[in-house]
Amino acid sequence: MLAVLSPGQGSQKPGFLTPWLDLSGTEARLRWWSALSGVDLVHLGTAADADEIKDTARTQPLLVAASLLAAEHLPMHDVGLTAGHSVGELAAAALAGVLPAEAAIALAGVRGREMAAACALESTGMAAVLGGNVDEVLAVIEKHGLHPANRNATGQVVAAGATEGLDKLAAEPPSGARIMRLKVAGAFHTPYMAPAEAALAAVAAGITTRAPARILLSNLDGTAVAHGPEMVQRLVRQVTAPVRWDLCMATLVDLGVTGVIELPPAGTLNNVIKREFKGSDALPELVTLNTPDDLPAARDLIARHGSAPRREPTSRLRVVVAPVAGTFAPAGGLAEGGTVEPGQVIGHVSTRQGPVDVTAHDGGLLTEWLAHHDDPVAPGQPLVRIGGHQP
Repeated sequence: MLAVLSPGQGSQKPGFLTPWLDLSGTEARLRWWSALSGVDLVHLGTAADADEIKDTARTQPLLVAASLLAAEHLPMHDVGLTAGHSVGELAAAALAGVLPAEAAIALAGVRGREMAAACALESTGMAAVLGGNVDEVLAVIEKHGLHPANRNATGQVVAAGATEGLDKLAAEPPSGARIMRLKVAGAFHTPYMAPAEAALAAVAAGITTRAPARILLSNLDGTAVAHGPEMVQRLVRQVTAPVRWDLCMATLVDLGVTGVIELPPAGTLNNVIKREFKGSDALPELVTLNTPDDLPAARDLIARHGSAPRREPTSRLRVVVAPVAGTFAPAGGLAEGGTVEPGQVIGHVSTRQGPVDVTAHDGGLLTEWLAHHDDPVAPGQPLVRIGGHQP
């Protein structure tokens, strides 16, 4: 299986979109998206300096636009999975078919502006905690009144919160760990961003969504999300919730992903994957797509690791899929031919962290169990088919 990944804030570089403007239609597309996002994406991607493009209000729509632009030149119908880091999730959701590209750009504009505004309310920041025992790291972060905003990989936890708490963390780090302050505007992915979450929710409520056409992972818990409205809720919630990129990478392994393309500005996520799985059979073949010159390598990777689109209309048949890897157990009293109500729990997946409920988002007849009691399941694996009326 092949995965396409969209990077998040901090991956941008001055002028990184310049070579893409040589492709026909790119500049016009960026000008249209600039009108939707409220920032000049052409200028930001070509002429702006590093200080200008690290502004949260500008960076977020710029990164989403970059991913969507590059993906237009790939045979996405052969891509099995998309995922994004932080704001990159908006691009991943659009590439999975949950959102129109225009909606992703508009939401990125709102998200960036509102998060920048929230940063201005209090003196906050972020710091990377590198190394140390993860349990001790989390305990020390909590001790100083901070939040684990990002858990990117083994030995990489990002703490966020009040500047005073970050100063204490630097003075009293966990044993075996070093602290690196990050040059960011504030405490992203923490309760300090609550005003931004509320503002984004108000806009996102008006968006029409569709079920993803391919596996789409969520930063909240690394699970595969099969329902469009649920993904939008997760995108909104993720403004104040930690980014669990470590769990997303674990899901890539669980699904047997063998090839990964990182969209521009590429490198950050692929480097994390390289470090996490160095020397392991789980390390996929990686392509960093930064300029149009990288497109042949990306297309070749898709040809070798991608898969043809499935002909079974799973979204119309409303197949419920496993949200995580583990062992499946159907809910008691449910049998083929029975009625399932919207929102009903149809079973759970047992994981090392505990059971995770599996919910039917649409009602109808339970026409067929696709997994049975104690069956091992992977994220995105079909569990039950629900027939009857179409949603």
